[in-house]
Amino acid sequence: MWHFRLWDVQDVAVFLSITLYMCHLAGAISIQSPQRSLTRSVQEDVFFSVDVTCLGIPTIQWTFMSGAVSRTIGAWQPGGGETNITVDYSSRVQPFNNGSMGLSDLRLQDAGYYVVTVTDTAGSSKDAGFVLKVNEVLYEDLQYLSVSALALACVAVLLMLATWLLDKAYRKIVAWRRKKEMPENDATELQPL
Repeated sequence: MWHFRLWDVQDVAVFLSITLYMCHLAGAISIQSPQRSLTRSVQEDVFFSVDVTCLGIPTIQWTFMSGAVSRTIGAWQPGGGETNITVDYSSRVQPFNNGSMGLSDLRLQDAGYYVVTVTDTAGSSKDAGFVLKVNEVLYEDLQYLSVSALALACVAVLLMLATWLLDKAYRKIVAWRRKKEMPENDATELQPL
């Protein structure tokens, strides 16, 4: 006869603990973001919003990619750890403890793909990507065009006014010369035809 031994409570507790620990390790790093595609205009600011959860203190690194270009923007640790922002971005990047990043004074060249990489103390990492589209500011072009058109209209009005005044002066001078050339007496003799 075969005797089957059922698991006792201690074996079940160990099995569940190991299972829960493995499930916890599988989801050790979490990156949440409400919006992954952003559109801004030149000279505006953008905020890449993320909420990072991780075991221990993570290292957060942001990278910019566009075509063949790939540049590290910076890396930091939340809670007052070392912040290392590259020189190209040092005056425009604001790092946040939750992993978010602010980028100010956008340029057309800032359009592209941004990747946040979160690495935990054990060396595991997870990435999340963002797409940023940067539009040229059209209203500035329209403003320039309208100011130019207004300036040209003012110049045209001034030229027309100057032409009218010169025409008036010319007619008075011609009338004055004719009057001067005419004889002084008003008696005009009529000649027979």
